[in-house]
Amino acid sequence: MNILFLGDVMGRAGRQAITDHLPRLRTLWDLEFVVVNGENATSGMGLSGAHAKALLAAGADCVTLGDHAFDQKDMLQFIESEPRIIRPLNFSKAAPGKGARVFTTQSGKRVLVTQALGQVFMKRPFDDPFSALETVFRAHPLDGDIDAAIVDFHCEATSEKMAMGHWCDGRASLMVGTHTHVPTGDAMILSRGCGYLSDAGMCGDYNSVIGMQRDEPLRRFITGMPKARFAPALGAATLSGVYIETDAGGHASRIEMVRQGGLLQQSGP
Repeated sequence: MNILFLGDVMGRAGRQAITDHLPRLRTLWDLEFVVVNGENATSGMGLSGAHAKALLAAGADCVTLGDHAFDQKDMLQFIESEPRIIRPLNFSKAAPGKGARVFTTQSGKRVLVTQALGQVFMKRPFDDPFSALETVFRAHPLDGDIDAAIVDFHCEATSEKMAMGHWCDGRASLMVGTHTHVPTGDAMILSRGCGYLSDAGMCGDYNSVIGMQRDEPLRRFITGMPKARFAPALGAATLSGVYIETDAGGHASRIEMVRQGGLLQQSGP
């Protein structure tokens, strides 16, 4: 299977990058399944139902969230009616929606998508992500009823992401980090066939401070005092993520970092 994962969509510029590039890439790269992390797609904080619909209409088969999952209050209701939205497994036992789901592609392939939040340097104490994912993997083994498994690990620390990648090796087709909005250069296939990337980066304007207009973040770093609200940068956005190909057993056989448009160097399969 040819699978594409795109990192955190950041505001209007990020949504525009998805609209501009994803339909073309689905055809050009013969993509069978596409996952988009959309947790910052609405004004840089959360995802609204309307913007979720736009990402899905542009070609995403599934949209994952993150620690800002329900910053847009209408998502509390929308996620219950839209099974293609995946929130973190360990967000809260009371959270609506699902943290894992198996999707069926047009060709009949079955793809597990799941997401968990990390614990290191995060603003809130979340439940153990490893035990949360253990339950999902036991229910859906890669050599059982699914053809591919994608894990979106939403957290700050690269060490925690790398530990999760090795723990997922042999159980997932791809373990990709999100949340920092900074793409890493360490795409690889681990020893038992799990594709790995520490962070997919963001789909947004990189002439910014992790997707936000520069002035207010700079002011706060320099003076330690806020003056205005953060606002998403609106320049030309780069679509950023990772592409994998899987074999008949669901293991990654090829992995490539993806950069399309905007400031970053162009790359892809």
